[in-house]
Amino acid sequence: MTAPFRRHILYLPGFDPIPPRRYRELYRREAADQARISGHRLRITKAQAQGFAWAVHGRVEGRDTTTVIEVALWSDIVQASMRQGIAGTFAQLARTSWTYIATGTLSRLMRLRRGPVIAALYPIAVLLAQLALALLAGGLAAWLVGGWQGLPVGVTVAWGVLVLGRRLDHRLFAYYLMHDYAFTARHRGAYPPALEDRLAQFRARLTAILDDGPDEVLVVGHSSGAYLAVSLMADLLRERADPGPALSLLTLGHVVPMAAFLPDAGRLRDDLGWLARSDGLFWLDVTAPGDACCFALCDPVAVCGQAGPDQRWPLVISAAFTHTLSPDRQAALKNRWFKLHFQYLCAFDRPGDYDYFAITAGPRTLAQRFAGRKPSPGRITRPVGAR
Repeated sequence: MTAPFRRHILYLPGFDPIPPRRYRELYRREAADQARISGHRLRITKAQAQGFAWAVHGRVEGRDTTTVIEVALWSDIVQASMRQGIAGTFAQLARTSWTYIATGTLSRLMRLRRGPVIAALYPIAVLLAQLALALLAGGLAAWLVGGWQGLPVGVTVAWGVLVLGRRLDHRLFAYYLMHDYAFTARHRGAYPPALEDRLAQFRARLTAILDDGPDEVLVVGHSSGAYLAVSLMADLLRERADPGPALSLLTLGHVVPMAAFLPDAGRLRDDLGWLARSDGLFWLDVTAPGDACCFALCDPVAVCGQAGPDQRWPLVISAAFTHTLSPDRQAALKNRWFKLHFQYLCAFDRPGDYDYFAITAGPRTLAQRFAGRKPSPGRITRPVGAR
């Protein structure tokens, strides 16, 4: 009898303050949908693993599988960076805008892909609109009251408008996105000490997982977590040339240029170039033109100026939402930017070769599943961010 295929996944979320159980529940819900569509048999249980994890017991493509999915937590760092009040957030807006404009990073990003840059400008536009509305409402209130008595009334009304905008952020996401971009810009692309310490902890954990000897160790990085996953894997392979089990990297909806184009992101750029030449892993990068928040089909190594004649990775493919999602599903997701940005982790009702649940719970390694696959047409490799 063939033994079940064993896989251990270390999942690196993007800049997200939510508790890890939300990722488990997302996986549970979407796995059930994909199992119904694709004929997989998947069962989610508790996992015996360090940290927050769950197990997936599957029957996929005719073989039994067991996968442990463990979340590499850095949400506490995210939460700490979001403890800015209204005034502090507007100060972040000014500093972040200046960093991206004065360093020339914004103009290079615009030459690469306008979609994610427009998404990055969204919180700035919303916050400035709220500020303008607050000043207008405050000025009108002060004028109606008249005299010196109108000044405190005007200030109170203006502040009230700003407070209302902050309370509506669960729908607008302007403050959340502003904190995200400010976190990256604050150190001009360098990792802050707390994040470097956390990456060292992730590396130690990944080493222990490899020593356990599963059939595949898969690191998954989504959004901002994609470039953290790159640095994690580069650090690991620099000290462990032979990882042992099959080692795979899956980056989803990456935003690498938002960090790597900044002037002090030398560490990340070096990691990209080093990992691209490594023979110790298989690296698949998946984006989609329908995801306006990512740098779709941009080779994260090449566009950052780190490609060379010996570049092996990543294999860049499209999740092709227009083909892998039905017209009804596409209509339901229209203009829902965050939903589309998380679609890589969800079920596809017309799945192609990218099927997150076959990848994470199936009986083949990433290298086996995508052996011989060519990059998607339209892959962008021009070195816009070279320094």
